[in-house]
Amino acid sequence: MSTTLKTAAIAGAVAAALSSHATTATAASQEKCFGVSLAGENDCAAGPGTTCAGTSVTDYQGNAWTLVDEGTCADIELPAMADGTERTGSLEALDRDLPA
Repeated sequence: MSTTLKTAAIAGAVAAALSSHATTATAASQEKCFGVSLAGENDCAAGPGTTCAGTSVTDYQGNAWTLVDEGTCADIELPAMADGTERTGSLEALDRDLPA
């Protein structure tokens, strides 16, 4: 194998290792936030009758979660509910905005 190919192979391996480490660090600094995703844009757990990612059917569905930066869930700005009640994200499933 030529020196150029060996150098390219080593550089590729190092880049892959660094990329893997960066992905792990990012995932570790995120948390599940319920009730903040738009319909069809949840990451998973959209409650009974659904399967997983992208299966929520209601905006801000309380039993569907999305990964957000750790510590930001309750601070995400959401529109108020139809009756004027304020919406906030939660680290636990909510009983609001569930499909009929």
